[in-house]
Amino acid sequence: MPKLSVVVPFYNVQTYAPDALKSLELNAREDFEFLLVDDCSTDGTPELLDRAARELPGAVHLRHERNGGLATARNTGLDAARGEYLAFLDGDDWLAPGQLARMLAAIEALSCDFIRTDHVRCTGRTRSVQRVPFGPQSVVADPRGAILPADRATSVDYPYAWAGMYHRRLLDRGLLHFTDGLRTAEDRPWIWRLHREAESFAAVGLPGIFYRRGVSTSLTQIRDERQLDFIRAFDQVLADVATDRESDLLLPKSIRTYCAIIAHHFGSIERYEPAVAKKLRLMSAAALGRMPQDVLDQVLDSMDVERSTVLRRLRGGRRTPSGATA
Repeated sequence: MPKLSVVVPFYNVQTYAPDALKSLELNAREDFEFLLVDDCSTDGTPELLDRAARELPGAVHLRHERNGGLATARNTGLDAARGEYLAFLDGDDWLAPGQLARMLAAIEALSCDFIRTDHVRCTGRTRSVQRVPFGPQSVVADPRGAILPADRATSVDYPYAWAGMYHRRLLDRGLLHFTDGLRTAEDRPWIWRLHREAESFAAVGLPGIFYRRGVSTSLTQIRDERQLDFIRAFDQVLADVATDRESDLLLPKSIRTYCAIIAHHFGSIERYEPAVAKKLRLMSAAALGRMPQDVLDQVLDSMDVERSTVLRRLRGGRRTPSGATA
């Protein structure tokens, strides 16, 4: 059994894949495996991964015959992973030399289910360190206790799967797989489930993961219908929280986060094609209509005026019994 399996999805990132692969080379150990998942790329990415499978120690090239999205690609890697510990990297990001060994040493020393790390956000030549929104460092804590409060950024608002390392027992319990087919916000139901159901975690700093922003092929930059999957992702969060033993405590936080993401998308709605923008309005209004209205009232009352005004206007249409907006 390898000590560590690293799942790395790639899709049409031939410009950036060499940086990711070089960083894996600088992190390689004989007990590490790198699961390189090509999600049916149509550029030169498959050839780069073929060469990496020959030259990079521990590398395995897994190829999809059809594009399934990031969540499905990660699941392919998880299904093939043999390691005692697991980690993720995206194909357009990269690691500092020795980062994986440092993370592995931290999680083994703390003996917890998972760790969360800081990361470096890279936009052009600008670099900024993004911290895990959890105060104690290198202290084992209850993941459930890191979900609240509702009105402040917490660990569930830091959903990046690659900003951490995870013990295999989480995979065996079914906590590490993503919802197949989600094309964006796939990490939101994932991080909520992890914090509700895992038993221990720690924030450890270690900002050696470099997250590339502004990539033209990234879904964070593309405003097409795939972006609307955030609604399906957050609907899943709300459905999961509704069955939780502490649903009354957690529901305001999940609804507030959902509302904040809706407002965020409306802040740049002019970047969508008209048909997609119309669909965003309809689907968001329907989502607000599906929420428990008393909790939604409390959430909107607690939000800043700009966002709450947008959401109240969106909510204001006549709602049908099914929750859709007429």
